[in-house]
Amino acid sequence: MGIDSDIRELKGVGDAVAGKLSKLRIRTVRELLDHVPFRYDDYSEVITINKLRPGPVSLKVTFNNINSRYSKKGLHLTEAMASDKTGSVKVMWFNQPYRAQSLNPDKEYYLSGEFAGNSRYLAITNPACEMVSNFTLNTARLVPIYRLTKGLGMTQLRRLITTAIDSVSYKETLPSWILKKQGLMNKSDALKNMHFPSSKEDLDVARRRLGFEEIFELTLASELNKHDFGLKKGLKIDFNEKLIKTFVSNLDFKLTDDQRAVAWQIFQDMSSGTPMNRLIEGDVGSGKTIVAIMAAINAISRGYQVVFLAPTEILARQQYNSIKKINEQQNLNLDIEFLSGSVKKKLSKDIKSSIADGDTEIIVGTHAVFQSDVEFKNIGLVIVDEQHRFGVKQRKSLQAKAKQMPHVMNLTATPIPRTLALTLYGEMEVSIIKQKPPGRKEINTELTIKENRLKVYEKVKTIVDQGQQVYVVCPQIESSDTGRAAAVSVYKDLELKVLKQYKVGLLHGKMKSEEKDTMMQSFVDGEVDVLVSTTVIEVGVNVPNATAMVIESADAFGLAQLHQLRGRVGRGSDESYCYLIQSDNSEPTRRLQMMERVS
Repeated sequence: MGIDSDIRELKGVGDAVAGKLSKLRIRTVRELLDHVPFRYDDYSEVITINKLRPGPVSLKVTFNNINSRYSKKGLHLTEAMASDKTGSVKVMWFNQPYRAQSLNPDKEYYLSGEFAGNSRYLAITNPACEMVSNFTLNTARLVPIYRLTKGLGMTQLRRLITTAIDSVSYKETLPSWILKKQGLMNKSDALKNMHFPSSKEDLDVARRRLGFEEIFELTLASELNKHDFGLKKGLKIDFNEKLIKTFVSNLDFKLTDDQRAVAWQIFQDMSSGTPMNRLIEGDVGSGKTIVAIMAAINAISRGYQVVFLAPTEILARQQYNSIKKINEQQNLNLDIEFLSGSVKKKLSKDIKSSIADGDTEIIVGTHAVFQSDVEFKNIGLVIVDEQHRFGVKQRKSLQAKAKQMPHVMNLTATPIPRTLALTLYGEMEVSIIKQKPPGRKEINTELTIKENRLKVYEKVKTIVDQGQQVYVVCPQIESSDTGRAAAVSVYKDLELKVLKQYKVGLLHGKMKSEEKDTMMQSFVDGEVDVLVSTTVIEVGVNVPNATAMVIESADAFGLAQLHQLRGRVGRGSDESYCYLIQSDNSEPTRRLQMMERVS
């Protein structure tokens, strides 16, 4: 049987089991072996009975006094005494009638489970039990825990994986010189140790091997993509040094060293003769937009049109107003137009005509600019703001409209780990703007338990009384049994009770687009004091007057998401705050502690 054989060829897998495995996207033996555990229960330390303490335990025992009966409540109960040379302990299994027949008093067994007591006795209840002479799947080891689906048991899946490991040989995928240089385990042993490690050390070595291979493959694919992309002929837009120096000298602030370095990378890309495909990563307020505008005016000075794309209409409108303001301040005399689905038909027609004639130099808008009736005379640069990556379809669409592939710049404020960057943006070059402009204040972050929630809202009242605004973010729209805060419930609580003297608004993903835009605009205009929202504000507009954010059930969010959300505040000159409220009163996670420490 080969590694890519259909899973039905594996012993123990019929049509019914294959159907269940397919729900886990397991259709071949390879996919079964690649279905690695997401955690391990540590039962590797085998102790003697005289050292028993409440909690998870592993023992090496023989059984006696085995009996099987039904309780008064109708539950089947198997009881036995497990013994070693140091003593005995009671063991109980509920509703496992086969246990009594399966236990052989003449054999040694490994026993792993929870040792606990009630008012009458101490016992180990429903433990895993396997003969010492067999290869153990569930006892006396680091026990693998897998994602399952309905009808597929954990022990059943472990047995299938063991059968697969014994039935096929996994060919080596990395060159021998890399294995030697990096001190890596071979692929076959790495997979065995990922599923059934004999020790924590072996598990660490296996993880390192498989992790290295994943990064190696992603990096190789990334480099190949970049190489192929670099072979394409692109526009050669020379650097207009005089114009850019004049533009920078007329700014009312000084560029950071990071901004200058990234801008220079962009100008080099644009003048190289191959299409630029660069991701600019930088925290909120780090100055990505001004770098993008510098690239735009450089392209326009050489006779090309520029497109600014944003994921939402309200954000696109804000970008449009920002660019217009700079245009007026610097007397650039650029022709700038805004295009989205909401623009009235007659005006939209006039704008599209101006774009086609080349009179419009900068087009700011949503993905409406990709409509089939939008034609460009000489598009040279596309700038995509936040999350909505410039995908293959859009690239082909622009390529069909342009004589040559335009340069593409993607902007994001989300901190992206290297592995994820390789996965999502493998064919892009990545530039990072770490520095923030001088004078920008850090955001004061405070972590608190649920019990102190109302104290946080007393601080919110003080902030609103000072004429400032506040975001309140929840992880879900409506209440569920997860115990996490829901936007609708929090909104009602704040509007009717906690903050009833203030104007409270609600924003979430189930609202109609028009309703969302209206609510967000009301917040931008200062008509709403406190905006209760889900993560739809994660990619939001610039509201300098919003100086505080309360994140309810903050433990429900990932680190990058918390970082992105917090970036919605601290955009003005006033002191800013972010309050992280936990779902309960338990010890805070390391993730939340890190958010509190690092602004």
